[in-house]
Amino acid sequence: MGQPQQRVYQAWKGNNRFFLGGRLIFGPDAKSLFVSVALIAVPVLVFCAFVARHLLHRFSAYNAGYAIPAVAIVFMIYVLLLLLTTSAQDPGIVPRASHPPEEDFTYGNPLAGETPGRLQFPRVKEVMVNGMLVKVKYCDTCMIYRPPRCSHCSICNNCVERFDHHCPWVGQCIGQRNYRYFFLFVSSSTLLCIYVFAMSALYIKFLMDDDYPTVWKALKHSPACLVLMIYCFIALWFVGGLTGFHSYLISTNQTTYENFRYRSDSRPNVYDRGCLNNFLEVLCSKGKPSKHRFRAYVQEEVRAPVVNFGRQTEEEPAGGPRAKVEDDLEIGSDLLKISQRRNYEDVDVERGSHDYSESEGGMPDAKPGTGSGSQFPVVGSEVRVRHSSWDQRSGNWDMSSDVIGRSASDVLGRSASLTEAATPFQRETR
Repeated sequence: MGQPQQRVYQAWKGNNRFFLGGRLIFGPDAKSLFVSVALIAVPVLVFCAFVARHLLHRFSAYNAGYAIPAVAIVFMIYVLLLLLTTSAQDPGIVPRASHPPEEDFTYGNPLAGETPGRLQFPRVKEVMVNGMLVKVKYCDTCMIYRPPRCSHCSICNNCVERFDHHCPWVGQCIGQRNYRYFFLFVSSSTLLCIYVFAMSALYIKFLMDDDYPTVWKALKHSPACLVLMIYCFIALWFVGGLTGFHSYLISTNQTTYENFRYRSDSRPNVYDRGCLNNFLEVLCSKGKPSKHRFRAYVQEEVRAPVVNFGRQTEEEPAGGPRAKVEDDLEIGSDLLKISQRRNYEDVDVERGSHDYSESEGGMPDAKPGTGSGSQFPVVGSEVRVRHSSWDQRSGNWDMSSDVIGRSASDVLGRSASLTEAATPFQRETR
């Protein structure tokens, strides 16, 4: 019986990790999520256990005492859900191609110092975005031209649309599909830190109003408040700074990658639509669906037959193991090796023919088919011994520079016809 068909997430070529049968996709450093969850949940639980319960009677007259720990718990759950949503979904991964874009093939020109016959790709193309030309690069790993604002993440090994950065605390790339949740996660964490810090400081004030007149005595009575205030103060520099920085990026419609890479350039930002429209685009626009169905079965793509010089053609299924692109594109190198190998065989045949004729008393330049020397097969005896190249003559094989500019099919057809023509016929020696 055949092997069961694989699903997309099982044959995934990136470095991502999948859970629940491909329903959740994480980055390769997903273990950092446990650290992030602990940094959020532990301080809130400490706050509820050692600070919030002492504030219950302070607001009992307004029936608001239980709201203090409840707000902290609800806020914590909300932040953790944003963290999970940011980390466990497709950030906007661009599908890979099974082969390079054939419409962009060009053939190496030896006159320009390029390898003859090797298929070349333009590394950069220009596309029109909002009336301005934007350069897009070719990705060797994904074998695609990246869309505008797309970049390849070296950690996840994927091309991501509107790539912002790879966040180690989230354990996932931040791209077009999860940037909104990342910003909400960072800003909500900032508000949670402010809330815990403010409630802890309020409890210290209540202690100072009662039996502990100095700050030191109040903090000594409640060391948990001291720890929480120090922790929240340090965390505010981190998450608060990120909130401010990403607010600036959203207002100018930039990504972190673009800001760091093109900061010194004076080029205009073709994506800036105004501060209000930029915020609406990030926070209020409809999210784009994923371009992948991770639980779907892998569909094999039938490739065009691979010509292999007289041998039986083969078809390569998509998604199979693939070497470098240059390995199956060096048509010129294959022709060169075959031509050199045939010349070496002709050298042996010609030398053997001359030796055989001399041993029978014939002349070295005697024609085959006369005398006793006619019994020796003379296949390829006409070919003059020279190293073959793309602009040199080997016998009557004239592969001049005009062949180089032809397409791959013309070169392959001419080589095959010459090979078949030289085998069945006997030709005169020089």
